[in-house]
Amino acid sequence: MLNLKVHHIGYLVKKINAAISEFQHLGYVILQDIVYDDSRKVNICFMEKDGYTVELVSPATPDSVVAGLLKKYKNSPYHFCYESTDFENDLAALTKDGYTAIDMPTPAPALGNSRVTFLMNANLGMIELLEVRS
Repeated sequence: MLNLKVHHIGYLVKKINAAISEFQHLGYVILQDIVYDDSRKVNICFMEKDGYTVELVSPATPDSVVAGLLKKYKNSPYHFCYESTDFENDLAALTKDGYTAIDMPTPAPALGNSRVTFLMNANLGMIELLEVRS
């Protein structure tokens, strides 16, 4: 059985500064200033309220990994991120259970360069797996 803990909810936004203002209006606080992820070509900002963390993700360029998603889904939540203390085994187990990796594990600058990978599931949609070093 997997032992994964929810880290955050990924929230796709067109204009990150406007989204930050709206989340602040709802009582969220910024946990980290905007970080640019060069490999994914996105701007990221983590915010928190009542123990819930959201990751605002905004395309920085037209060829960003999320640019197409934004056209389809507009501003909306689009993934849950799960922490894994046994990254390789959890990734293998998820793959065996019908999840398909849509990218290779790569460092995430907004998460201290911990490795992440995104997976798709026909019944659930997209999730992110975050390597947590113990």
